Amino acid sequence: MAATRKVEVFSAGCAVCEQAIEMVRNAARSSCELIVHDMKDARIAERAKSLGIHSVPAVVIDGKLVGSGRGVDEQALRAAGLGQPL
Repeated sequence: MAATRKVEVFSAGCAVCEQAIEMVRNAARSSCELIVHDMKDARIAERAKSLGIHSVPAVVIDGKLVGSGRGVDEQALRAAGLGQPL
């Protein structure tokens, strides 16, 4: 069995964030482990800062920031490995 990619979505719970989470969830399939982080948690906000996240929603795939803010694009996420095994 192929290893799974770690896909993290950093969210503030807004409507735009919820749409991004749903898009990522639909595209991720079983080849990805999806984790949704709540930016209201200070520890999560610190981690987001260390990853270079300045706006939400933000998507990190295997530790690399792929898209954030309104710039979360499904094609860019897929190009970065979303929905594909390692």
